[in-house]
Amino acid sequence: MAVSDDRRLDDVRVACWSALDDLRAASPDVLVVVGPGESTADEAARVGSLAAYGVDVTVALPGDEAPPAEPNLPLSVSVGAWLLQRGGWDGPVTSATVAGDAGDGDCVELGRRIAGRADRVALLVMADGSPLRADTTPRELRAKAESYDAALAGALRDGDPQRLLDLDAELSAEVGSPGRKALRVLAGAADDGLFDAEVGYDGAPYGVGYLVGVWERHG
Repeated sequence: MAVSDDRRLDDVRVACWSALDDLRAASPDVLVVVGPGESTADEAARVGSLAAYGVDVTVALPGDEAPPAEPNLPLSVSVGAWLLQRGGWDGPVTSATVAGDAGDGDCVELGRRIAGRADRVALLVMADGSPLRADTTPRELRAKAESYDAALAGALRDGDPQRLLDLDAELSAEVGSPGRKALRVLAGAADDGLFDAEVGYDGAPYGVGYLVGVWERHG
C-alpha cells in the first residue's frame, strides 16, 4: 500500500476503506493491529514512520493524543495505523507483532491471547503475499509466487482458519512472503469459529501480492 496518488492503487484503497467500514459496523470492544515485526509482542509500540520507505509521514495508532517522539512501529503496523488515521477510526486500538522466526505454535497462541482481551475483539492483520510477482522475476519462481498467493487468497475466501494454518511454510519462505506468521495469529484468534468471508481485492500492482479480505463471525 502507498500514500501516493498512483492510480494503480485505486482499487486497493476502495477495498481497504470498505473493509474498515465493515470493522466499524461490527462495533468491537477493541481493534488489534497485527503484523510482522522484529519481535513477538502482545502489545507493540504505538507510533511509526514511513520515512524509510520514501514517504515522510509519522503515524500513530488512534487514541494517542500526545504520542512519543520516537517512531518504532514496524512497517506492517505503521501502514495499519495510517489506514486507521485516514479512515477516522475512533474506537480503542492496540497492536501486536510477530517475529519472522516465531514458532508456528507461538503464533497461534498469540492469536488466542489476543482474542481473549475482550468480549468482542477485531483484528486488522497486515500481511503481504509474495514480493516476487513482477514480470522481471524468473518465470519458475514467479509461478511459485503466484501459486502461493493463490493458496492464500483461497484460504481467505473460504473463511477457514485451518486453511491458513495449512499454508506451505517452505513455499512461503521460498517466495519471500512475510505474512504467513501473522496469518497464523489470525487463525489462532479465530480458533474453530465459523466465518462469512469476502475478498475485496486480489492483485499485485507492484509485483507484490496484495489481498484485502474481511471475515465476520457467524453462528
